[in-house]
Amino acid sequence: MLFKLKGLVYIVFAILVFNKVSYAQLQDTATLSPQTKKKIYSKPRRAALLSAVLPGLGQAYNKRYWKVPIVYGGLGAMGYFLIKNQSEYTYYRTNLIAINDNNPSTINETVYSSEQLLTLKTTFRRRRDLFGFGLGLVYVINIIDANIDAHLKTFDIGDNLSLKILPKTDIYQAGGQMCFTGGVALRLQFK
Repeated sequence: MLFKLKGLVYIVFAILVFNKVSYAQLQDTATLSPQTKKKIYSKPRRAALLSAVLPGLGQAYNKRYWKVPIVYGGLGAMGYFLIKNQSEYTYYRTNLIAINDNNPSTINETVYSSEQLLTLKTTFRRRRDLFGFGLGLVYVINIIDANIDAHLKTFDIGDNLSLKILPKTDIYQAGGQMCFTGGVALRLQFK
């Protein structure tokens, strides 16, 4: 099990590194015309709608293929634990009913008492509800991620940023003594 998990970690790391290398080799977007940018970059609404229809499709539309297995891994894990806890909840609920229905034909298949079965039933119901909420949360995060990623495709991360934070030093004379001050300066550049 540890060997499989270690191999999976290496594969995910390789995908992340390859994605960063291939993304770094894209053409500089500052020199492109608005029509070309419109053709290259996706539309946020379309990406969100595609992710809502089929989870992971918005990430593929944004050309972030490495995110698709993460989306399906999250959905699969939440779905698996939801189904597992639902079956445990049903099992303990059925046995609780068998103890409390005063019908000799139904029997309790467990070694637990009525109070213990009630506790187990409540525990697995809460877990089932929690994983159901988690499944919905992963689905919504998938849609939000596709939308935000499509919005940030045109974000300029070049050297010509509009705000720079620089160190500021000043030497002046006050009262016959040399004084030194230091601080931070913010410099705005308009493109």
